[in-house]
Amino acid sequence: MEREKRNDMSFSRKRSFTFGAYGGSHFLVYSVDRFTCGDETRPETAEENLLDSPAGDRKPFLPASSNQRDTELFEIIEKLQGSRIDEQRCEFPLPLKSQLLTIGADLPLILPPKLGGYWVDPPLQRLVDVSPTSSHYGFVPECYDIMERDREAKIYHKFFRSRYHHSFTAVDPALGHLVLSVCLEEEESKLRVILRMKECSLHGAFSVSLFPNIPSAVELAKMLCDRVTVSKFEVVSYLKAPELITTFDEHRVSPNFKFGVLYQKDRQFNEEDILSNNEESEEFKELLSILGETIQLQGFTRFRGGLDVCHGQTGSEAVFTSFHGREITFHVATKLPFTDGDPQQLQRKRHIGNDIVALVYQEGQSPFLSDVIKSHFLHCFLVVRRIKRAEDTSETAYQVSVTAREDVPPFGPVLPDPPIFTDRALLREFLLTKLINAEISCYKAQQFSRLELRTRSLLLESLHAELCTRSQCMMGDPSIASLPSSEGPRVVSEGSGGFIENFKRAIRVRSHSFETLGVPRRIGGSASQRPKTEKDGEGDRSPGPLPADSLGPSEIRDQASPQEDT
Repeated sequence: MEREKRNDMSFSRKRSFTFGAYGGSHFLVYSVDRFTCGDETRPETAEENLLDSPAGDRKPFLPASSNQRDTELFEIIEKLQGSRIDEQRCEFPLPLKSQLLTIGADLPLILPPKLGGYWVDPPLQRLVDVSPTSSHYGFVPECYDIMERDREAKIYHKFFRSRYHHSFTAVDPALGHLVLSVCLEEEESKLRVILRMKECSLHGAFSVSLFPNIPSAVELAKMLCDRVTVSKFEVVSYLKAPELITTFDEHRVSPNFKFGVLYQKDRQFNEEDILSNNEESEEFKELLSILGETIQLQGFTRFRGGLDVCHGQTGSEAVFTSFHGREITFHVATKLPFTDGDPQQLQRKRHIGNDIVALVYQEGQSPFLSDVIKSHFLHCFLVVRRIKRAEDTSETAYQVSVTAREDVPPFGPVLPDPPIFTDRALLREFLLTKLINAEISCYKAQQFSRLELRTRSLLLESLHAELCTRSQCMMGDPSIASLPSSEGPRVVSEGSGGFIENFKRAIRVRSHSFETLGVPRRIGGSASQRPKTEKDGEGDRSPGPLPADSLGPSEIRDQASPQEDT
């Protein structure tokens, strides 16, 4: 009787549910099937449920309380969200970490990751021949020359703009869009030619005496590139074509740079600790004063490096300097907004993680691990540590080391041997030159070179479309309506800018060109009939929800700063 009473006791079964982890490849099946009979709780398998319970004795399961289910659900969500942070964290190797904390001798400023992928200068082996910037690679010691990103970008402006010349356009089946410019220099009896393709621009100067007659545009193009297969070029008759062409040629040339600055205290080995520093020591402030001047962002009118100068969303201060005709803004981690409860500090990382080069100031003996900051864009770090020249003197000096991804070519200036600076002015000259050259050299890395090729291809396509459309309007082609001056070429009005800004501009310009030609632009399955301007949504932009390191190159344009640089 007692047994039957127990069998008749009501029991409840908790529901099973499946939860997919957003943003990752994990898919969790959480099963809480169990029976509760009196005071006894035991798990039940699927076979016990089907075989041991007759069909007639089965009773409907009553759901557990909603509060209990909600609690379990939130516990799962919390675990999954925590895993996203772990995926972006780079733990210092445990055996090495425990040893470093007990060693009293001087440690290197930088340690390469266990899996490689980075070069370090000076190398840990202290072999001069393997130093990436030694004289063995052609670098001249004590030469502080700033690299040029594109040596031929200003040839058109220098040799063509002030002379009478012609430009032509064509679409090659193999090479794509082509824009050709030809100029006759009568005083030197030269024929100067520039052929713009999606990969690069080719420039040549030929003596007029080589030709009995002036060659055609097709012949000139084939003299520069034998892969040209077009049979004719279309002449450009738009009066403002030189402005469009100049802007395209110089889109890679920018006098503005932005770099990140990280503050690493002693015994800080991971990204979260480094980005969470708020206090600035006097030594760190002294280094910032060497780099530049601390300015108030509110109302700042010079190059701001993507920082907010109106609403204070990116802090109140930054470090700025002018250097040999270039303007540099530093994204100092300690001056960017700090968010309580956010171990990733996305408000800081969304700026520093989108920089290409960063400077790290070390306070203490803890080395910097090359890949500790997870980012698709950061390719190079300059690490600076303040040291004492001798125990019996108060003279301070700065030790410098450099690390970059393995596909970043070497760049100057050469580190002295030993890499120690005692003169503040010389240290400033070296660091600023090294930072600028580092960014220019990083553009040759595989990731950026692919992105630059896509950017150039889009801008060339837009230039070709603008030149053809405007020329046809100039010739009175009835098939194309006259374009109002207010819809003038955006590529002219926007000018040149930084690398990321150029990529976002290329996407916008391409969309605008399609709309100018009467082709509706698709957005989410619907056609947009109005070109998006620079002012659209500018006032209500808010920081994106994703960290900078979670973006791929194709997503850069979607993660804009509160105010874009123009």
